[in-house]
Amino acid sequence: MSDPDLSDLDAFMAVARARSFRGAAAIRGVSASALSAALRRMEAQLGVRLLNRTTRSVTPTEAGQRLLERLTPALDDIAGALDAVNSFRDSPTGTLRFNVPSIVARHILPPIVNGFLAAHPGIKLEVTANDTFIDVLAAGFDAGIRYEESIERDMIAVPIGPRIQRMVIAGAPAYLAQHGHPQHPSELLRHACIRHRFPSGVVASWELERNGEIIRISPDGPLIASTIALEIEAAIAGLGLVHIFEDDLRPALASGALVPVLADWWQNFSGPFLYYPSRTHMPAPMRAFVDYLKSEQNGRGQ
Repeated sequence: MSDPDLSDLDAFMAVARARSFRGAAAIRGVSASALSAALRRMEAQLGVRLLNRTTRSVTPTEAGQRLLERLTPALDDIAGALDAVNSFRDSPTGTLRFNVPSIVARHILPPIVNGFLAAHPGIKLEVTANDTFIDVLAAGFDAGIRYEESIERDMIAVPIGPRIQRMVIAGAPAYLAQHGHPQHPSELLRHACIRHRFPSGVVASWELERNGEIIRISPDGPLIASTIALEIEAAIAGLGLVHIFEDDLRPALASGALVPVLADWWQNFSGPFLYYPSRTHMPAPMRAFVDYLKSEQNGRGQ
């Protein structure tokens, strides 16, 4: 019996971590059929089933889980040894895979990514926008960007982007002329409000704050959407009030298409963080990104 080669072992780890052939294929940039063939080859060589496959999920068997636990540090050591050579280059090479919230992909990452990739032409960056809470490292990403309350405590977190953000409420001038300006959050229950549904299926409540007093409400309205652009256009059309990140509404507020509502109740919160696992050896592309991020922050005096 021949032993599996490193590429097949790597394929097994990718699928076992992502719990999906299709998900692992997207992360690795290969076809799902190629990963499936690698797994069949490995199982035939070892004479044991490593993954349970159904139409809905892929999970390691007991043998597969034991193999995954033993392989992870070994292959990480191999990757670290190979990447150590990378540190001797003037500019490192390799691929970085980030999982980030859509608001970060829209407004925070573009200037950072543009400058970083211009400074490091040998690095390829893959960014996946995802608003659900997932284990981004288990899914095969090198790092994630999330807000503080959803970051595991054993991760290294580095600030990225503005340190203060806020949610704002706005409405079209025509809507407010017809229905009036609410003076207190409780009055929002009498207004048409455009709601946002997260990928998890949860419809976001509206949270407002002033002088330490926090009010959470679940208003009603003619539209619930999972697309920010649709929600903004509906508000501009006068269908109701909208409660969204200030960065998303800034153009409409600047043009006068929307006007602020209950501005003294807009809630501030901490900006996002880049996070990655604490380990002795950081891959050269990841080190380059963290160093670039810190230099940009120092340049802005953050």
